[in-house]
Amino acid sequence: MRALTWHGKRDVRVDTVPDPAIRDRDDVVVKITTTGLCGSDLHLYEVLGAFLDPGDILGHEPMGIVEEVGPDVTSLKPGDRVVIPFNVSCGSCFMCDRGLQSQCETTQVHEHGTGASLFGYTKLYGQVPGGQAEYLRVPFGNKLPIHVPHGPSDDRFVYLSDVLPTAWQAVEYASVPPGGSVAVLGLGPIGDMSARIAAHRGATTVIGIDLVPERLERAARRGIHTLDLRECGDDLVDTVRGLTGGRGPDAVIDAVGMEAHGSRVAATAQGMTTLLPDGLAAAMMKRAGVDRLAALSTAIDLVRRGGTVSISGVYGGAADPLPLLTMFDKQLQVRMGQANVWRWVDDILPLLTDGGDPLGVDDFATHRLPLEQAPDAYEMFQKKQDGAVKVLFTP
Repeated sequence: MRALTWHGKRDVRVDTVPDPAIRDRDDVVVKITTTGLCGSDLHLYEVLGAFLDPGDILGHEPMGIVEEVGPDVTSLKPGDRVVIPFNVSCGSCFMCDRGLQSQCETTQVHEHGTGASLFGYTKLYGQVPGGQAEYLRVPFGNKLPIHVPHGPSDDRFVYLSDVLPTAWQAVEYASVPPGGSVAVLGLGPIGDMSARIAAHRGATTVIGIDLVPERLERAARRGIHTLDLRECGDDLVDTVRGLTGGRGPDAVIDAVGMEAHGSRVAATAQGMTTLLPDGLAAAMMKRAGVDRLAALSTAIDLVRRGGTVSISGVYGGAADPLPLLTMFDKQLQVRMGQANVWRWVDDILPLLTDGGDPLGVDDFATHRLPLEQAPDAYEMFQKKQDGAVKVLFTP
């Protein structure tokens, strides 16, 4: 089969690799019909090479048609249409029973002290072959795949793999009160969808903050109050407070993570890890890695006293201290973590199947490309060219 594989920093290629096969009795093999490019894939493209091997298959946002099932699979059959969550979760352990699929005890990666394994996302998360490929082996076939109906286009359902549950959890964790206010830092796919969900769930004031014109225009078309960081500059906090009764928003969602702009020292430190031997680079990224905390610091400044900061952006290092004095003084709540995909499926799926399109998923993608063009798409997305916000591949 053809699959997008990692070969080094900013070097991904579409190669011919062996087809996946049934290995365990409850496996299924899915023929991928659509698969997404995620902002967190750019961390693999840039700085997490110490945890990858050449030839690793990337991607964690796939959907498709069941091709083959293991002998113990009873809930699916060949021909069924499924979305595959990015968490590799068993669905029956202590954590999964409590809606914490991202902490699945069956697939935790004890070698690195991390939570549930993820499709296509480094040795830190199990080195499981990913979904930017023609076929994907999926374990826990009775529990993990999300069965969706035939009929609507893939665009209606593919975001159940990551974007929708990640954004839904970001809003849930933000605890925006009815009629309240929320600021969203970063209007990439997760931030954009978080703003849409917050408005759908009743937030009266939703403020989207970014510095990419196409992203700001896209959010504004959905009725989001947008602020251009390039124009606000040092006045951002005062501007946001002016829109929120002088106090600041009830909640701030950090949908940026370590991709924050303007932190050159941190960016350089991260980049230097790619020049080290893998063992040293891995240690540096895990224990002395420098995250670009500009977005998180801004979130802490923006949110009102007694408010909530919800972090959905990915952070990868451990060295930077948090401004704990300010956080304590402001009596903030902070919630974060990988999305627990299955926890939110029952909330989201009716919005995709009950008529209408309240979250705008049908036209959420900005680019739809053949998988063979994935290397160029990674570069385009990394450089924020051609208005790229969400890219979908067709194998």
